Amino acid sequence: MTHVPHELHEEFPEAAETLHKLKLENHHFAKLADEYHEVNREIHRIEADVEAASDVRAENLKKRRLALKDEIAGIIQSSS
Repeated sequence: MTHVPHELHEEFPEAAETLHKLKLENHHFAKLADEYHEVNREIHRIEADVEAASDVRAENLKKRRLALKDEIAGIIQSSS
């Protein structure tokens, strides 16, 4: 499989330890991180033409990824 851009460890390289700790200790954060991962992978498959999707679906996925990233960023910030 090719490299998938926008993974959380790339989006928050300075927070690698915090990401790991939150995934283990914060159930809500772990759920958000899992959903982010799923949405991000789906976007990557669409952009790589592995999976077909309408423009509307692709845009909705990108909006969802951004919303998840914002919520994740807030949790990282408040925990550091």
